[in-house]
Parts: sequence; structure tokens; C-alpha cells
Amino acid sequence: MDKKIGIVVQRYGNEINGGAEYHARLIAEKLSKYVQIEVFTSTALDYVTWKHHFKEGFELINGIKTNRYKVDKERNPEVFGNIQKKIYDEEHDYEDELKWLEEEGPFLPDMLKDIKKRENEFDYLIFFSFRYYHSFYGIRDFKDKCILVPTAEHDEVLYLRLFKDFFKLPKAIIYNSVEEKEIIEKVSDNKDVISDIVGVGSEIPELFEPDVFGDKFDIEGDYFVYIGRLDENKGVPQLLNYYLKVLEENKINLTLVLMGKSVIDIPEHKNIRYIGFVTDKEKFDALAGAEFLVIPSQYESLSMVSLEAWALGKPVIANGKTEVLQGQCKRSNAGLWYYDYEEFREIILLLMNDKKLKKKMGDCGRKFFEKNYSWKVIEDKYLEIFKVLDKG
Repeated sequence: MDKKIGIVVQRYGNEINGGAEYHARLIAEKLSKYVQIEVFTSTALDYVTWKHHFKEGFELINGIKTNRYKVDKERNPEVFGNIQKKIYDEEHDYEDELKWLEEEGPFLPDMLKDIKKRENEFDYLIFFSFRYYHSFYGIRDFKDKCILVPTAEHDEVLYLRLFKDFFKLPKAIIYNSVEEKEIIEKVSDNKDVISDIVGVGSEIPELFEPDVFGDKFDIEGDYFVYIGRLDENKGVPQLLNYYLKVLEENKINLTLVLMGKSVIDIPEHKNIRYIGFVTDKEKFDALAGAEFLVIPSQYESLSMVSLEAWALGKPVIANGKTEVLQGQCKRSNAGLWYYDYEEFREIILLLMNDKKLKKKMGDCGRKFFEKNYSWKVIEDKYLEIFKVLDKG
């Protein structure tokens, strides 16, 4: 293992089972078979405040060398909300955007200083998530050996002055989807930067026990699942309102099972079950027994749980306003999407009543996953990027 790669990401650890941070951990662990990997990250667990949680310093996480740094300034949600409102809705200058970036955080200047001291140890540095402090300044400091995994969503941040030329700086960019690549190239005109559409794989168990899941959480009959954070940004309140209306208008016996940390109120209804945070095994057992998965978020660069559902042969219902998910549903022939309540209702009823269609979509999803998101495919794409960069 002659090559050494640094991975720089806002949060990291076994306790984080979704988003870019989980993506980064999976990539670190998979690439460690081929190259030396060392991670640089914060001590935060909470992505809202970046509050200190993990012990500062060095530790091994699943065999990966990990360096944790305490955030110099925790995020004040009220202050952050005010500055974000200004840069989204009001006239502002470049300095205002820099203030937003500092509040966005995680504010880790000491981490970047330490990486600078050790820069020559690393062949390449992979930065996850374009919108954070460590990526914005890190890619400027180390652009000759930087690889960016942007995890970009179609939101206002992408159009800030801060990022106008930002995507031209990395040596290479690893995109999650066709749509992410297209929008970033449109915003920044960075077609000359070496890139590939890679995404991330997932560890799919060999054994599933949906009955064990059902017994543990007392779930009987048919159900569909939402897996992830339960908050406004993920579209969960709208999902709940839509499904309550479906239940009111139609006599159906189908339970919506919600899994993940919640920061919203969950309505009481016999066909809506919130079970909170679950283990990976419980997640896959739940998917194995589900009729389908729903992703109501308008902002996704790549939905890992959608890929996992497809790997298990389950259809996906997606918010059509999420270009990435709509694109993946089209390319896979394994998902349907909605723009409003009426479309949501009709999709629910269609998948409930057309078992043949549901199975065909599930089979297409499984093939799509195996062709594009098996770990061998993902690993080979990363290794090829390294080879291309080595050639200069």
C-alpha cells in the first residue's frame, strides 16, 4: 500500500448511519483494502450545532486512523438562520457569504493547519460536501492534490458567489449522479476538471429476517417505509399530511413505518408507526418485508437508502422535485415520482393493487443496483481516478 489518501469530512463515526458522513466512512473502509487511509473530522455528532461530542484526538474506527478536532465555534441556529435568510433573500456582498460559511461550519481552522503540516504525507486528499468550511478552504489550500465529492443538492447555496469558481479548483470531482454533474457544470463551467459519476455502494446482508423485525416492533400486515431524519428539510411533514389524507379518503390497510431520529411531531394514527433509530440489521429486515420505500425529500444528491431498497428488489416512490431521484427512477425503471397529493395517492394505490408491476419494478431495481452500485464497481472507479491523476 504505497499510496496514502486523506479523507476530510464534517462528521464521522459508526453512530452516523446516513448522508455524506456515512458515505465517507464506507468509502474509507472500502478503499483501505488498496491504499492507506486516514480521516480528518470534527468531534461533533449533532449536525445542527456541531456541539462537541466525541473525544478529541486520534482513534481507530473500524481499523481506520481517525483524527478528531473540536469545533472552534459551535453553530448558533438563530444566528445562522438570520445570516442564511439574508444571503438567500436579501441583497448582500461577498463578505456576507463568508460570514455565512463560518456559521455553516464546522469551523475547524486547526484541522486544516494540521493537514497543511502533513500535506506531503498524502498522495491525495478527498473532501466530502462542498458547502462546508473545511471543503471551501481546504480545496484552496491543497488544490493540487484535492478530490472533491460535492454531494450537491439543487438549492440556493450552489448559486452563491463563494462557489462561482470553486468547482474549477479540485484536481478531480467524484459526482453522485448524472444530475449533480450537470447542474455543477452548468453553474461553474468546469467541464475541464477530471471527473466521474461514481456514487457509493452499500453493505447488503446475505440474510434478512423481516418476521423478526415485525415481531420486535409489533408491525402486522403490509407496510411501506421511510428511513432517515424526520424533519422539514426531508419533506416528512408533507409526507405525513399526504398519507393521512390518503387514509381518510380510502379504506386501505397499509402502515407507514418511520425510522430515524425525529425533530417533528408524529401524528397518532393506527396506520402510522414511528419506531425511531434502528440498527443496520433492523433497517434491512424492515426493507425486506416492506412493500416499497418512500423518499419525500426535495433535496438529495444521492439517496443511499433508495439504492439499498433497489438492491433488495423494492420499488421506490420519490418526490419528483428531486431531480436526482427522478433521474434514477427513470434510469432504473424501478421507481415512480409525484409532484402533488393526487399523484402521491395514485402511486400508493397503484403499487398496493398491482403486484405484477411492483415485482417487475423491484427486479429492475435489483439489476440497476448490481450494474452501477456494487462495491466492485465503486472501488474500481476510485482507483481509476487515482491512476488518471498519477499520470498528470
